[in-house]
Amino acid sequence: MANKKTLILGATPNPGRYAYLAAHRLTSHGNAIVNVGLKTGEVAGVKIEKPEAIHQDIDTITLYVGPQNQPPLYDYILATKPKRIIFNPGTENSELQRLADAEGIETQYACTLVLLSIGEY
Repeated sequence: MANKKTLILGATPNPGRYAYLAAHRLTSHGNAIVNVGLKTGEVAGVKIEKPEAIHQDIDTITLYVGPQNQPPLYDYILATKPKRIIFNPGTENSELQRLADAEGIETQYACTLVLLSIGEY
């Protein structure tokens, strides 16, 4: 299933990070991406932007930000109004999950890379 525009929260130009791998894997599977993070640069040909501009056309936010760093991003995440949020391993956060559920946003504790590899993204 291609064309699930995905916001990668925690995007990084570091090729040793899972967010970097996810950006490349998502685009190779035909999904448009928006890279959002604190680092500068680009990943998979897409510039990394700061968590400021709200994107209204996002299907999925895939999280690569630890739960301890998520609270300042709650408003940004919820204002984006994605259809779902994927909590990748190490990003699990029951508080954010409750907030998303209250807004009708589907949440999933999963690994984006695994979902893509098994055709379940």
